[in-house]
Amino acid sequence: MRVHLYTVKTEKQWEAYLSLDLRVDLFYWAERGKLVVFRETVPLGAANYIVAQFQSETKMDGWKEGQWLAYMQKIYKTDLKDFDTGWEGDNRNEPVVVFEKGIAGRGDSVLEWSGTNVGVKAGMFLGEIQGRCGLQTNEIWSRLNSEAESMARRIRGRALFAHELQDMLGGTDIEHGVDYWRTLAQLAYVRGELDLASGLAYKLAARRFPGLRRQGELRCRRCGSGAAQHHRTACASCGSANCAYCEACLTMGRSRFCSPLLHGASRTGRSHTPAPGTRPRAAAEPQARWRLSPAQHAASRAALAFLQQPCAAAASPAAGGAAAGVPSFLLWAVTGAGKTEMIFPLIAYALEREQQVLIATPRRDVVLELQPRLQQAFPADKLVTLYGGSEERWTDGRIVLSTTHQLMRFWQKFDLVIIDELDAFPYHNNEQLQYAAAKACKPDGKFIFLSATPPEPMQREVRAGRLQHAKVPVRFHRHPLPVPRLLPIKPVHYYLQRNTLPSNLIGKLQHSLDRGAQIFVFITRIKHAEPLVRLLRRYFADIPIAGTSSADVERAEKVLGFRRKETRMLVTTTILERGVTVPRSDVFILDADSSLFDSASLVQMAGRAGRSKDAPYGQVYFCAEYKNRSQMSAIRQIQAMNRLARREGYFQRETRAEGVAEGGGCGSS
Repeated sequence: MRVHLYTVKTEKQWEAYLSLDLRVDLFYWAERGKLVVFRETVPLGAANYIVAQFQSETKMDGWKEGQWLAYMQKIYKTDLKDFDTGWEGDNRNEPVVVFEKGIAGRGDSVLEWSGTNVGVKAGMFLGEIQGRCGLQTNEIWSRLNSEAESMARRIRGRALFAHELQDMLGGTDIEHGVDYWRTLAQLAYVRGELDLASGLAYKLAARRFPGLRRQGELRCRRCGSGAAQHHRTACASCGSANCAYCEACLTMGRSRFCSPLLHGASRTGRSHTPAPGTRPRAAAEPQARWRLSPAQHAASRAALAFLQQPCAAAASPAAGGAAAGVPSFLLWAVTGAGKTEMIFPLIAYALEREQQVLIATPRRDVVLELQPRLQQAFPADKLVTLYGGSEERWTDGRIVLSTTHQLMRFWQKFDLVIIDELDAFPYHNNEQLQYAAAKACKPDGKFIFLSATPPEPMQREVRAGRLQHAKVPVRFHRHPLPVPRLLPIKPVHYYLQRNTLPSNLIGKLQHSLDRGAQIFVFITRIKHAEPLVRLLRRYFADIPIAGTSSADVERAEKVLGFRRKETRMLVTTTILERGVTVPRSDVFILDADSSLFDSASLVQMAGRAGRSKDAPYGQVYFCAEYKNRSQMSAIRQIQAMNRLARREGYFQRETRAEGVAEGGGCGSS
């Protein structure tokens, strides 16, 4: 998109603006100031940069057209000369037009300007609308002001491209929103109610040496990607033969150097002060209200204390996707600890202060699982659920439950951002999603991270005392975590080639079946699933066995059948390492020495055992030819959590059951 550039002299100083609809600006500033309009339009990204670099100077009051043009040319030729913007900045066709304050005459349908003409009748859009609704000019202007304000309010805290804005306005009562979105957006922009940016923004690096030209780079405002993710093509919208767009977030629509990205201004005032002599119920009694275990209660109280700290005192280094300096807190809770229940007091604390809360998780199935639990816990508060294809995409709520990909459409909206499973795909190591989460948080907001296996950089921040945190070393049923045992066998492909299985593996599987357990058999490769299922059926002909993976269209049905005990043994890839609770289950991890399994994934898979309060004990086997660092690290993490839980007195009772050692497990069996 190409836009106009202009400057205006207000009562205080000169200011620069860009314009999607110059008629709005001429009408708006008619009695407010002196305008200097540049006739040649430029791609939005270039205009956005020039406006950002503009600096008011007193001497501008006496500038002639040529001086204004020279000033803009200096910015363009110094920083943007490497871009094919299509703006030559020469002196052809009256490049600068000056409008003096108060020279406008307003008619019923057309706003005429005396002096030099810019080729536009500034009030024509009023005439267009008047023909539709039969209103007088002043009534139409009032209507547009009202609709612009309503549009700005609806997109507050969001970052939307033009097609997304039109989609949102199509379902509202803003009568002229879809047809006149440029007009309404421009009016809201000059009124200071939203920001008009470009999809890709040009930013200069810091000056390294005096006198040398600073180098700049393009960054995507939606996902934060740099030049490595950008491509350039000819663009029909702005006319450039070299218009850049971002490939990293292309699935959500094209983010270009010339495409408008509208940021709804977010309110910063947020805290509600309780009446004198009262204490917020969520801060005072999380255990009683939410029926938390002692370990859950201690962690929630620590997180509540963090939320009560001033932002400066709670500031944290960049970790887990939060921007540097954003206050962050880690709830490090073992698998099956009941993390969802622990965040209920935090959500209640924020809601009691009239704040907005975001709970984000990488996976859609977790969103759908959490939705009814949150609705039941907070029935009086509007809950919005967002994922690909959600019907609530443009709905506002006090609580937003979302997949992490949907966060790209938000901008400084939430006071409290809770990221669940931060170590899970696709959020883990995804700079675009972490950037999206950071920009969804208000400048004075806070982050809560939830994980059973935090990434190593975050664990280092914890050990160094730079990241506030609370550990929950015990499950909600207050029994020890099953400690994995090592079972020496050769790689899976060795047995598949020979159509046989080792006797020690068969013996352990039979023992689990004899005790009535459901059995997870984790493998590294999708192609091994069906051959291994056929081989297992040879040894356990009377046992229903199934296999699944991310490529299996019947995965949901097979998992449901496993939960119902219609299947006793399920061969699966790491697609089921999280979020699946099956009572009385044992876990066998084949090829546990594979480089595809790090310590975090081993801990998560081991966490499928012993999750139920009715059968809190389970057996876990790392089946591999060799023991490696990942296996030993996973075992040490589980043992450390058990020791911490025992030291804090969190276990319901000291016991060993069904041959599961609480503190051992490092040797072969």
